[in-house]
Amino acid sequence: MARKNHTLLTEFILLGLADTLEQQITLFMLFLVMYTLQMEARLHTPMYFFLAVLSFADVSYSSTITPKMLVDLLSERKTISFAGCFLQMYFFIAFATTECILFGLMAYDRYVAICNPLLYSSIMSRTVCLKMAAGALTAGLLNSMVHTGYISSLPFCRSNVIHHFFCDNPPLFKLSCSDTHLYEVTLSTFAGMNMVGTLLVILTSYSYILFSIFHMHSGEGRHKAFSTCASHLTAIILFYSTAIYTYLRPTSSYSLNQDKVASVFYTVVIPMLNPLIYSLRNKEVKKALWNGITRKSVPSFL
Repeated sequence: MARKNHTLLTEFILLGLADTLEQQITLFMLFLVMYTLQMEARLHTPMYFFLAVLSFADVSYSSTITPKMLVDLLSERKTISFAGCFLQMYFFIAFATTECILFGLMAYDRYVAICNPLLYSSIMSRTVCLKMAAGALTAGLLNSMVHTGYISSLPFCRSNVIHHFFCDNPPLFKLSCSDTHLYEVTLSTFAGMNMVGTLLVILTSYSYILFSIFHMHSGEGRHKAFSTCASHLTAIILFYSTAIYTYLRPTSSYSLNQDKVASVFYTVVIPMLNPLIYSLRNKEVKKALWNGITRKSVPSFL
């Protein structure tokens, strides 16, 4: 009977973020400004190769969520098809996993640049960087295939109302009429291996980086190194803190309302903040925002 109900299900209803029209309009305007900033190409002029790939991952995984969320904020009926729900989930997990791995690769890149500057060009060649980026994307796609493939095969016979603003694992578990405990443990294990693995790379890299910085004789060199590392570490803390809170805490402590708030940060806010964190000037941000609103070209930065 559960399988029958599962096969007849054609759509889900997303409850979204707000209950009143005033709240929906306010959130729509706020997130529209954030998404405009994020989509503006001028905020993605990277200092390094991996920043360009990070920008691509930011835009990609946020774009699987934000446009639909904006439409739903102004819609009375917030629905998403069964296929559309899991397609959204697939690309979100894929690019979010890719971004997680990229943070580890960027930490290694900074380690080589600061600790082995004379060998940097040979170790981090263009070919090596391309292979690393391709590996991160491939790992993200494969990881997402496992998660999405399993959860899309679950029987959903309780309700089709998702207490969230996009299709994510925790709220979908609540709708399944089968025992999902084993998969939830498996999901936490996979997510933990990914996050802990990249965090180990980050912590190891920055341990060597800090050791090298403290042994620098040039005050200007130390300041420049600290500035670069601070930007990267800020982005890492913002991303990992919300991701760990959502996916690695015990299932018994899940709160869908709290998860919505955390999800807004890593689907909308953090992708918009990443370019700002990496040493962008306020003047550039203002020009980019004005360009996004007026859709007029802005002269190139000097």
